Amino acid sequence: MAYNEELGEFLRAKRAALTPEAAGLAADGPRRVSGLRRRELALLAGVSVDYYTRLEQGRPIVPSAAVLDAIAGALRLDMAERDYLHAVARHSPPRPRAAAAGQAVRLGLLALIDRLGDTPAFVLGRRTDVLLANRMARRLLADFPAMPARERNATRWIVLDEGARSLFGDSWADVAAYVVGTLRMDAARHPDDRRLAELVGELSIRSEHFRRWWAGQTVVEWGQGAKTLDHPVVGRLTLDTEAVTFPGDPDQTLIVFMGKPGSPSQHALDLLAMT
Repeated sequence: MAYNEELGEFLRAKRAALTPEAAGLAADGPRRVSGLRRRELALLAGVSVDYYTRLEQGRPIVPSAAVLDAIAGALRLDMAERDYLHAVARHSPPRPRAAAAGQAVRLGLLALIDRLGDTPAFVLGRRTDVLLANRMARRLLADFPAMPARERNATRWIVLDEGARSLFGDSWADVAAYVVGTLRMDAARHPDDRRLAELVGELSIRSEHFRRWWAGQTVVEWGQGAKTLDHPVVGRLTLDTEAVTFPGDPDQTLIVFMGKPGSPSQHALDLLAMT
């Protein structure tokens, strides 16, 4: 078995980010670092200091699901972070899959998007590749189909494209860091994806922001929320987003942008549809 550097890096980062107070421990005077000590984390998780230390060192051991759950609880991980911990620890290795180079949108999903009409919608596949963007998504965000194939990637676009930075304005850093967090989850689920490794390498070279976010070990899964955009044609609008991953196909996520009925943002979307 090889050393598991990803597991060690994740555990170290999360332990360093957890203060004794947040972990429910009594303060014991000044500390050289703000995070928990290894022995404190091991005590909270109910494992030996030696065993936990070996995990942080990435030693070639596979912890049980119960041990991972205990460590996740001690680190106060959320559900996405727990899933990532289990995935990166290789407790349940992903089933072998065919190479994703030819990944295509399912026919049922194509039919669903067609029924969305003027609602901006797009589909992300492995490594946040943009598999499909309807007419309104192209007008709202970017014309992904017109890009060279290797550039049709949501993480690459939002991190490197100046148009994306202008579009999201003051919220760009938060939105971009979130998307990078979803890419890290994908990396845990598909550790042997060569194209994903190449993407991470390219973005690490070209973006200081990406290097910092990637090193920060933030992990998220697509969900819902509100996004404010400064569109060059229709101005500022705030839209609700929903992300849906379908049973049986976790490698495809449908994301839609919606304005509240009767709101100025919905009016802006209506205007954009007519341009």
